[in-house]
Amino acid sequence: MNIDITFDCSVVDFDLVRQILKRVGMGNYTDDIHRRAFQGSYATVFAWDKGTLIGFGRAISDGVYQAAFYDIAVAPEYQRKGVGTVVINNLLDRLPHFNVILYASPGKENFYRFLQFRHMKTGMALFNNAAMMQEKGFTE
Repeated sequence: MNIDITFDCSVVDFDLVRQILKRVGMGNYTDDIHRRAFQGSYATVFAWDKGTLIGFGRAISDGVYQAAFYDIAVAPEYQRKGVGTVVINNLLDRLPHFNVILYASPGKENFYRFLQFRHMKTGMALFNNAAMMQEKGFTE
């Protein structure tokens, strides 16, 4: 499969972003909220198959040495085909020599381990909906 990569949010239909995030069990905000989150990010990556959005991710950063990845998602029918790896590697290329943190969806940890991410012993979170995040398996 030939995956096309873009970095510009202006051509993205954020209803499709919302739909993919919902399908993979991640954040489900309005199209406008997703648009604002991506536009406000330090780096964005969008993966396409023949003009169809199939995956994406974004990074927030201080622009110097720290970054965090959010909203890394691949449409279910494109998972296990290298799309997620392409998204992550393109984000990492835009953040050379940065420390990068992320929180993975439960069950996806091995994918990130394969890409050399390591479990953090001191990671902590304060979520707006703590009960829901605990129910989904993100926290203890």
